[in-house]
Amino acid sequence: MRTQTIEKTQTSATTSEESEKKPHLKGGYFLGGDTATAEMFISEEWNEEQQMITQMIVDFCVKEIHEPFFKRGRELEISRAEDKVEILRVFRKAAELGFCGVSIPEEYGGMGLNFNTSVLFSEYLAAGYSFATTIGAQTSIGSLPIVFYGTDTQKAKYLPGIASGETIAAYALTEPSAGSDANSGKAKAILSEAGTHYLLNGQKIWITNGGMAELFIVFAKIDEDKDLSAFIVEKAFGGIAIGKEEKKMGIKGSSTVQLFFENCPVPVENLLGQRGEGFKIALNILNTGRIKLGAGGVGGAKMALTKAVEYALERKQFGKAIGEFGAIKQLLGEIAMRIFALEAAVYRTSYNIDQKTKEFLAQDLSESEALVKAVREFAIECSIVKVQGSKLACYATDECMQIHGGMGYSAEAGLEMGYRDARITRIYEGTNDINRMLSVAELTKRAVQTKEIDLMTPGKKIPPKIAKSFLPFRKVHTGSAEHRVVQGLKDTFLLISGSAARKLRKQMGEEQEIILHIADILAETYLAESVWLKIEKLKQMEGVDFEKLAIQRQMMKLYLYEAQDKVRKAAKDAIASYASGREKRMLSFLVKKLLKPYEINPRSLGRNIADFLLEHKGYSF
Repeated sequence: MRTQTIEKTQTSATTSEESEKKPHLKGGYFLGGDTATAEMFISEEWNEEQQMITQMIVDFCVKEIHEPFFKRGRELEISRAEDKVEILRVFRKAAELGFCGVSIPEEYGGMGLNFNTSVLFSEYLAAGYSFATTIGAQTSIGSLPIVFYGTDTQKAKYLPGIASGETIAAYALTEPSAGSDANSGKAKAILSEAGTHYLLNGQKIWITNGGMAELFIVFAKIDEDKDLSAFIVEKAFGGIAIGKEEKKMGIKGSSTVQLFFENCPVPVENLLGQRGEGFKIALNILNTGRIKLGAGGVGGAKMALTKAVEYALERKQFGKAIGEFGAIKQLLGEIAMRIFALEAAVYRTSYNIDQKTKEFLAQDLSESEALVKAVREFAIECSIVKVQGSKLACYATDECMQIHGGMGYSAEAGLEMGYRDARITRIYEGTNDINRMLSVAELTKRAVQTKEIDLMTPGKKIPPKIAKSFLPFRKVHTGSAEHRVVQGLKDTFLLISGSAARKLRKQMGEEQEIILHIADILAETYLAESVWLKIEKLKQMEGVDFEKLAIQRQMMKLYLYEAQDKVRKAAKDAIASYASGREKRMLSFLVKKLLKPYEINPRSLGRNIADFLLEHKGYSF
């Protein structure tokens, strides 16, 4: 499978001159600027080859995972010897289809997918339950450090084996005393007297694929360095002890172990990137994983919703299918609406990363350098979709179980396994709370320190805009009601974040509760604008299915309605946490003016969405 067709049909190369006309290709730009619908990529635009890839993934998951195991009520358990053999067998089957090389360039035996398509791969691979974790580690954190930072010699030596699946890769960053604060790790790499190799010592925990891997990306500090360095470490080097498989709540079909390094000899040529660059490498790799987790949340939620719809059609109580009950319809409509909005945000982000990559390529950067910088540019959005995707996966699997009732709680149905598997997504690639704070911290850095984003100018326009609304016969907002809601969310973020920063100043960084409220406003704003832009683009497309579009518009309306309520609550809590007296009253008044009522009937919209799902026997957007 090759991606030349994908690249040519999806986008054309972007020159430096063209990129100057696209200011939206900056992380966080959405807050102060307007994105044209033509600059949005939506899932309806996948080409034939990309659709073939998704069908190949679905067929693989059904044939190699669902039918042999889950349909028989059996869960893969890596700590059982017989299942470990089965997991390796399935892994080799996946490798034969090219799954292990989705993000590896073709010259090294990979598929060389562009970033947008690799994110699509992650969405559909969610159907593989915990096996998706095994392949995900191989295609992302296990291989991308070499793809992005390896020398030509390192790439030629290691990437072909990873792409073919002959070499299973793992990523070793976390330590017992260094989790979110990864740069505080204690692992050491001491240069030998001969200067030919480093002696690596230390302990790593929560290592996905660790019990099966032949290759590890390991982070440690050289001598007395303050910052981490990264190394490519072969199991064959020796000096590596592998701990027992962890007994976990979920993802039991993936290997998770501790690693112990005792004078492990690592050749100096296996230093990855520059000395002291490890922390930067780790952060950039995590950003790629975050957006792919967001996509996985979309895929997992779609699978859960379809199962819920199928059960709602066949299960009868009080003389009729439970899908006819309003309470069930409410759950189905809610899940579908959240999927629809997040999907819009995920592919908006991944497409922007591809476009930004092309912009950097036009500046004569290498492909790996261009992609690293592009992903880094959209770190804010990557954190947002990671948080929202993991929340969606947990919410959808939980409500799917609820719709199944007692049957859902039974292991026989396989739903409780999906529920347990989803829970880890809120923890790895940076916990959700860490990612929420990171999104605000990164935005603040770009707006205040580096001046990459201008939030001051749109922020200053808010009071005059509100003042004009009191003038007789003065229409402040000329767009649709939905556009007004989206702009109101943006303005609310600018108002609250700006006033909190001015009031708290240097103390702001310590007020995590307030930052979390601001982060929630930021996330809802990004998803709300994304889903609104998706509908605007669908309305302009030729050959659109108007029956489906009508339901999609209702999902957008329902999302905006709920987003506005969530933002009202977050803004209220933030204001109450740092303001009082007249200031508190004034800020509350301004928020009320910015978030004017958006009148819809949530019951009717939810029922219409659910009826469409039931008619089409699942999520079919």
